[in-house]
Amino acid sequence: MKKLIIIFSAISLLVFIRPVLGLSANIATTDSSTSTVQVDAAEEDSIIDKALDGIKTFYSYTGFANSSSGNVIMIIIGIVFIYLGIKYDYEPLLLIPIGTGVILGNIPFVAGNQTGIYETGSVLNYLYFGVVKGVYPPLIFLGIGAMTDFSSLIANPKLMLLGGAAQIGVFATFLGALYLGFNLPEAGAIGIIGGADGPTAIFLSSKLANGINILEDGTTVKNLIGPIAIAAYSYMALVPVIQPPLMRLLISKKDRKIKMKPPRAVTQKEKMIFPVVALILTLFISPSALPLLGMLFFGNLLKESGRTERLADTARTKLIDIVTILLGVTVGASTQADIFITKDSMLIFGLGAISFVIATCGGLLFAKFMNLFLKGDNKINPLIGAAGVSAVPDSARVVHHEGLKSDPSNFLLMHAMAPNVSGVIGSAIAAGIILSFLG
Repeated sequence: MKKLIIIFSAISLLVFIRPVLGLSANIATTDSSTSTVQVDAAEEDSIIDKALDGIKTFYSYTGFANSSSGNVIMIIIGIVFIYLGIKYDYEPLLLIPIGTGVILGNIPFVAGNQTGIYETGSVLNYLYFGVVKGVYPPLIFLGIGAMTDFSSLIANPKLMLLGGAAQIGVFATFLGALYLGFNLPEAGAIGIIGGADGPTAIFLSSKLANGINILEDGTTVKNLIGPIAIAAYSYMALVPVIQPPLMRLLISKKDRKIKMKPPRAVTQKEKMIFPVVALILTLFISPSALPLLGMLFFGNLLKESGRTERLADTARTKLIDIVTILLGVTVGASTQADIFITKDSMLIFGLGAISFVIATCGGLLFAKFMNLFLKGDNKINPLIGAAGVSAVPDSARVVHHEGLKSDPSNFLLMHAMAPNVSGVIGSAIAAGIILSFLG
């Protein structure tokens, strides 16, 4: 009985709310019951049709209706980035935001609703402004400067040569890009991947390969910011995978056991003078690198001056964390499948891998070359040449771990930091030189 009452109440409720919902038929007095049934049936058919049309319209706005195989591939890549960052601790501060951005950028959407990163007026497009205009990289460099100790470089300035030697990867990649058919500005932007410096790669590509600049022959350069940035950060994250085999291949076990004498103690006065002198010297050599090197040494001066600890702390913690989040997510989101999955992107990734190998080998071999002119305890362990790429501080850590494998008492971290930080400076100078010629 209770069930019957519930069913009857539900039917009655439906009867009463039908007029409110506009679903009832126009009630007219008629003598024909058949006519009433036909009208009700026609209206019910109309309601069903409208409901189906509504469902179809809803489906047309979903990602399922607008997805492509390219979107699926890029979403899988984003998941892989997140997995590598979490499972293997490969640059999680970079790969997790970038991986999430890749997923965000490849959720299919209906064009015109100000959703995508390339749609003017969308939130992602506003955030992407910092990438396109090169705003984020100098802020990253400010934070790097505020957290970097240049003592090892000041104590042993000759190790700066290793950072310069590793930049051979930049110019080798530049020539390779020209050979593959990229024009001069595009090749210059691609070449900087060899420095293994994500912010520098973004900065230079935003100036040279932004899809806006027009060449003398009327050709518009391609927008390669996304592929270049993803390639640079990917190879930075894969330093622990790529570099160790090259170290073991090029450096004998005997040389890997070389112990370097402890670096001399550096005074606080030297630490304060260094960023000012380095700022002037490097920018006179490469004025176009001012946004990067200027902020790098400014951040270091904040750290070493002893008077601006609050500013230095903000730069190396809160500020760099915020900018890293925005940079990672927007760079990842710029990899929309229809723009990212191209022949050019595949070529850039291939060139990036080759350039990173060349840069690492350049640093290792130049370290061996330097030892030809050094004697006794002045000799350097050639492993530290691999730290000449500017993947700070991961490449220095990799060098340290490889040294420990050969000799558990051989600590190379402080020595490796010298070419590592000089690699940051070297890649920024190389970017400035390229920009001067091709900008």
